Amino acid sequence: ENRPIPEPGPNEVLLKMHSVGICGSDVHYWQNGRIGDFIVKKPMVLGHEASGTVIKVGSSVTHLKPGDRVAIEPGAPRDIDEFCKIGRYNLSPTIFFCATPPDDGNLCRYYAHNANFCYKLPDNVTFEEGALIEPLSVGIHACRRGGVTLGSKVLICGAGPIGLVCLLVAKMMGAAQVAITDLSASRLEKAKEIGADFPIQIKKETPKDVACVVQGLLNCMPDITVECSGAEASIQSGIYATRSGGTLVLVGLGPEMVHIPIVNAAVREVDIKGIFRYCNTWPMAISMLASRRVNVKPLVTHRFPLEKALEAFETTRKGQGVKVMLKCDPNDQNP
Repeated sequence: ENRPIPEPGPNEVLLKMHSVGICGSDVHYWQNGRIGDFIVKKPMVLGHEASGTVIKVGSSVTHLKPGDRVAIEPGAPRDIDEFCKIGRYNLSPTIFFCATPPDDGNLCRYYAHNANFCYKLPDNVTFEEGALIEPLSVGIHACRRGGVTLGSKVLICGAGPIGLVCLLVAKMMGAAQVAITDLSASRLEKAKEIGADFPIQIKKETPKDVACVVQGLLNCMPDITVECSGAEASIQSGIYATRSGGTLVLVGLGPEMVHIPIVNAAVREVDIKGIFRYCNTWPMAISMLASRRVNVKPLVTHRFPLEKALEAFETTRKGQGVKVMLKCDPNDQNP
């Protein structure tokens, strides 16, 4: 539908949108109308993995100007509460987040956003790379929470887009070896292409069997497991596989209730940590992309103009490819 071009507030910038990636959560809202307690009650614009060009700045904005190319951090706190004060603004209960009900996303031609959460892109970082900073940030936040560092042995469960960015980040943070599991051979092939040491295709193995396979390939139990599928069996595998004293990071969102061997984790002091989106990651991600130390370009497998958004969403829903990118500017369909 056609909507009026928004007018930026004092602390906002108006953006001409360029590239918007489709996330699994976008598809979930489209198909199911809710994710957990977030329920779609009125028409909502999707999209939160995005980049664009500043065309107008609010009266209080000094660090950006028209013509600047920016990546958008979709989560902007509305209040300076205790979570903001300790730097964990992603946990603020009143945070604005693109395409999370009731907040509209940025899958549109023009979009106004908090200027403090728009980050200028260096000339050598493309719009698509800028849009991919959002999923890349999930990987950064997950690997930080897990404590990935020089020499770490890491297991990643799930080789979808988020598992793949966790792989890229773990390698960048110094992981010596990374094993990654998935049901799909094609996804594991992509994981191998971008640096996985041990792609493991899951067939009918039990969670304990998977843990044994991982240990055999790494010659030890992994220090850190990053679970990106949300599947009950995969979480169980993560607990059994992680070495005593290690860390399991839960990234994937599955059913609210799952059966897990919690006593196994407790008696071996396996720390189980969750993540909620990310915080304080955009500057690091931009630096890594600009330095060419992290290459996210292979993740984009499909591109569609905004007019073909429905086709793009269907492509994502069917699990075809890895990351589907929508191009919002009819005059610039380039990466």
